[in-house]
Amino acid sequence: MAASVFDSPLFAQLFNPGETGRLFTDSAALRAMLLVEGALAKVQGAQGVIPEISAAAIHRASLEIAVDPGALGASTGQNGVPVPGLVAAFRAEMNAPEHAQYVHWGATSQDIVDTGLMLRLRQALALAEADLRHILKALGQKAAEHAHQPMPARTYGQYATPTTWGAVLAQFGTPLLDALAGLDHLCKTSLWVSLSGASGTASALGHDAAATRAGLAKALGLHDPQRSWHTDRTPILRIADWQGQVMAALAHMGQTLIALSGSDTQEISLGSGGASSTMPQKQNPVAPSAMVALGHQFTGLRSSLQSAAAHQHQRDGAAWFAEWMAVPQLSLSLAAALGHARELADGFVPRPVRMQSNLESGLGLIHAEALSFALAEIMPRPEAQKVTKALCLDALDKRTSLETLALADYPQLDRAVFAPGSGTGDASRQAERFAARTQSL
Repeated sequence: MAASVFDSPLFAQLFNPGETGRLFTDSAALRAMLLVEGALAKVQGAQGVIPEISAAAIHRASLEIAVDPGALGASTGQNGVPVPGLVAAFRAEMNAPEHAQYVHWGATSQDIVDTGLMLRLRQALALAEADLRHILKALGQKAAEHAHQPMPARTYGQYATPTTWGAVLAQFGTPLLDALAGLDHLCKTSLWVSLSGASGTASALGHDAAATRAGLAKALGLHDPQRSWHTDRTPILRIADWQGQVMAALAHMGQTLIALSGSDTQEISLGSGGASSTMPQKQNPVAPSAMVALGHQFTGLRSSLQSAAAHQHQRDGAAWFAEWMAVPQLSLSLAAALGHARELADGFVPRPVRMQSNLESGLGLIHAEALSFALAEIMPRPEAQKVTKALCLDALDKRTSLETLALADYPQLDRAVFAPGSGTGDASRQAERFAARTQSL
């Protein structure tokens, strides 16, 4: 097995991060850092911090020159950061020392690496947003179509009360809608430019470093934090928190789909795939299982990122290095999970006959709550609960339906209490409200 499933030809389709995978390569990292260097020079040229003609040459070269990541390996190993080697290689490739001397003027390596990372995270979030919109549209359409399709709800793995398939779909999608609604605020508060120099004091950035930082933010389409965040990793943590919010919802979806497609339940079909090497009858829930596994991976990495947020003094190499290991994997895990969710949302279908059969099984105990409230109309509520509990135990002991026993003792009860589709409460309206919210996406 490869060191990372995301880089493995063998597992490429099982854990496929899609276009997000292109953002977390050495080449993409260097390209982003060169864009930062070019934009910085352009802003400093306009301010008169460096000669404007040199700024134009640097900016143009940053768009044209490509640096081989392999050529920087030795330098990165020695210096602990790729920027010194990148700047040296870039200056050499410019072949114009009179202009190249102004590359990286006043910035520090962390400014370039962190800002370059933010450029890539911005693209990763945009790709996640596109996936979320696709998933939510598919879930919303299905929720509207199946708003009234009854099925058993389950708590602690056991039948609870009736619900509808549309309401289950709404439960899948509502946290994703909330995450989508919060994405704009996340970008404004977290996609920050970094430009504060070696110790966070902007000591070599000229007479108006704040204006340089603001100009760089504008040039790159990022936001100006108006301060140093070398040791304040909350923007990274906020992005990871948002990713975790989405991942938790996807893992819930995956866990539930695994259960609903199981041999003992069989209430949904996931589509094709999932063959066993030895059991011809099986259709394993591969995509939901991958989503749950990616959720496990994400959870462990998120813990590492939290630990890495505790820096020492004004800059901290160890904590920063740990962040490099975690952030790409978090983004790739989410992207792969979103890819599976897209395919599932498009492809899974309910099995209404099986849902109905499951509702009618279990001696009708799924209607116990409704029975207790029906009995509360003819006796005090505590007594109604006690009677219902006794009837449930009697049904299990005699293997006789709850309806038969209850009507024998209380013939005045409305038989509708035990109708397979009754007791769904607000489920249909939940599905319809969710579907309505997705229509504008």
